[in-house]
Amino acid sequence: MTAEHVNTLIVGGGQAGLAMSAHLGKQGIGHLVLERDRIAETWRSARWASLVANGPAWHDRFPDKVFADTAPDDFASAQSVVSYFEEFARETGAPVRCGVEVQSVRRATYGQGFRAETSQGPVTADHVVAATGPFQLPAIPPVIPRTPGLLQIHSSAYRDPGRVPDGAVLVVGAGSSGAQIAEELSRAGRCVYLSVGPHDRPPRRYRGKDFVWWLGRLGKWEMKTPPAGSEHVTIAVSGAHGGRTVDFRRFAHAGITLLGMTQSFRHGVLQIAPDLARNIARGDANYLALLDEADAYVAAGGADLPPDPDARALPDDPECLTRPLSRLDLAQAGISTVIWATGYARDFGWLQVDAFDAQGRPSHHRGVSASRGVYFLGLPWLSMRGSSFIWGVWEDAAYLAAHIAGNTERDA
Repeated sequence: MTAEHVNTLIVGGGQAGLAMSAHLGKQGIGHLVLERDRIAETWRSARWASLVANGPAWHDRFPDKVFADTAPDDFASAQSVVSYFEEFARETGAPVRCGVEVQSVRRATYGQGFRAETSQGPVTADHVVAATGPFQLPAIPPVIPRTPGLLQIHSSAYRDPGRVPDGAVLVVGAGSSGAQIAEELSRAGRCVYLSVGPHDRPPRRYRGKDFVWWLGRLGKWEMKTPPAGSEHVTIAVSGAHGGRTVDFRRFAHAGITLLGMTQSFRHGVLQIAPDLARNIARGDANYLALLDEADAYVAAGGADLPPDPDARALPDDPECLTRPLSRLDLAQAGISTVIWATGYARDFGWLQVDAFDAQGRPSHHRGVSASRGVYFLGLPWLSMRGSSFIWGVWEDAAYLAAHIAGNTERDA
């Protein structure tokens, strides 16, 4: 079969792929976007029904397009995000082909460039952009074996409380997904246990400004590398219910039982690490440190904003924090469901080129791979802290498009 040829093949039709397409279009570079499902598929089928974006609409967007149905300070629903990207693709004329799975990409046998085998035939390209994002393979730690009467699902498979079997629920992971799912289940009247690991928890708003505004003013979005020891720390933040600061003490006072990290499981009993107080204290320290930096910024004349003393008032420690459980018998607790909000693993098995380090991680500088002609986009910390956000991927895509344009000129 004769292969179709394009200058640049973009794999993935989410925010990264669409941003890349827009910038390549501005550069006049021919390209093709292949998406195995639909545009913004993870927002359609790997999110729960009530999910909203974690950042306000004025922030979580491309610079060239606003949300048509969401006020700037509100948080877009998952369906609004899907509509936003679909409209963007139409408006920019993005050459997206949905329902096409890229099975493999290899170096061309003869000449330069790459050959991609897809579910609809081969495609050759001078450049390849892996724009599949950070949410690839749902990761469930092998802690609890398959157990009759116990449903175990990843947070990406959770939809709403009504579809969770009767009984208590254990949510493992206290990042944005775990915190929001646990709170939703609790508000629906379910008995909930929440396993809390190390986390950062910024204030939703402080002195009248959203925390994303503060991260910009304090120069934190442009950080090039995560602080030492925080490479894999989750962030507990939420836009739910109009956007409120995630406070695990408040969760506990509302009826959620907090636990330390899950360690092991034997004979129906989950062993719990003695780290809950430490993890909560770390989250508090992160929270208060940002308030301190914001206050210093105001004091130095950076902004004229009203004081917010109530933000420093933390609830009393609940009993589950002062007397934490060291073990949890799932049957005795009536737990019928475990929801693993434990993130995702990488899946670049289709990209069969020398572009990865010994641990299988993409080897790149600002998304430009060590393997000529290969690019990565949409990954956390690709070039800065903001790289995996909608606005951040836009900036990274502009850089990569310029790089491809330069190589295209040299290759011509």
